[in-house]
Amino acid sequence: MTQQQYIINRKTNIVELGKTLGNISEACRKLGVSRQHYYDIKGTIAEEGLEGLIAKSKCKPRFANRVNHDIEKRILEYSLEFPIAGQVTVSNELKKEGFIVSSGGVRGVWIRHDITTKNRRLKRLEEHYKKSNCILTDSQVSALVPRQISFSLCS
Repeated sequence: MTQQQYIINRKTNIVELGKTLGNISEACRKLGVSRQHYYDIKGTIAEEGLEGLIAKSKCKPRFANRVNHDIEKRILEYSLEFPIAGQVTVSNELKKEGFIVSSGGVRGVWIRHDITTKNRRLKRLEEHYKKSNCILTDSQVSALVPRQISFSLCS
């Protein structure tokens, strides 16, 4: 017997004992519940049936605060254009374009897409360049040049 089945059986037993004894106060006293609880159970069964006795979550699910999809898309585009820009810079530049987002919002997007560090954003730029074979801007090239030199020194 699962826990939910046990809860349903216990609640139905309370109502059945009240009917059998004909005295609700006595039934509640024997089972150790309040009369208010008895009437709550009885009302739930009348309104929703036995399915209503299943334990329900009383709070709404909390979803993480997320930025608008358009803003997220623009943050990712800007991070490709200027991979060495930090959170505050990205936030300020997007505000100039009319996208209102905080530096924490930028960081949240970066965390979801696993591009929190400059090296990861540069790696993402390299992968994007290999896939689309697009033309890199001067700022992108200057950001990638020291990275290639450091990798050649390591090997």
